[in-house]
Amino acid sequence: ETGGNHLESGNTKRAESEQDRPERERHYPNRAAKASKVVHFPAQAFKGRQMNSPNTLTATAIVALGGGIGAMLRYHAGRAVTTVVGPNMVFPWGTFLINVAGSLLMGLLAGWLAREGGSESLRLLLGVGVLGGFTTFSAFSLETAMLMERGLYGMAGAYAFGSIMAGVAGLFLGLSLMRGAA
Repeated sequence: ETGGNHLESGNTKRAESEQDRPERERHYPNRAAKASKVVHFPAQAFKGRQMNSPNTLTATAIVALGGGIGAMLRYHAGRAVTTVVGPNMVFPWGTFLINVAGSLLMGLLAGWLAREGGSESLRLLLGVGVLGGFTTFSAFSLETAMLMERGLYGMAGAYAFGSIMAGVAGLFLGLSLMRGAA
């Protein structure tokens, strides 16, 4: 999960002349206009004010507490799905439903923080900790959506496809290395 305070400047000032505009804005004028109207999380999430960050030790403790809660929730949610579907399921329904639920919850949290504001401690506890322990798919979904909101569809697609393929490849590499070491 994303652990840092990734606030961007909210500067949406338009360039005055055609030559002052960046190359991509000259070729995609609607994208630039659309991007200036979109509220990004967490870029402009806190109504133009930066959140007060706790010190590193406190932030670490908050994330650890949330992560423990999220991991326990994931474990029990997975068990509940296995109880309902049965232990011989072929499709990984538990992981699938947890990832979708985590993404939904990340969207709700991001929207709520964008609308209402909130403390950095709350973002660390719920967004990084609880949802990070529940599923890392929620951060992946948020980051993909942020790229898409910025009009970077090619990069979003490459990130999504690359993340999935690299993750699966990394898993197979790790399995192969461990099987060779045995």
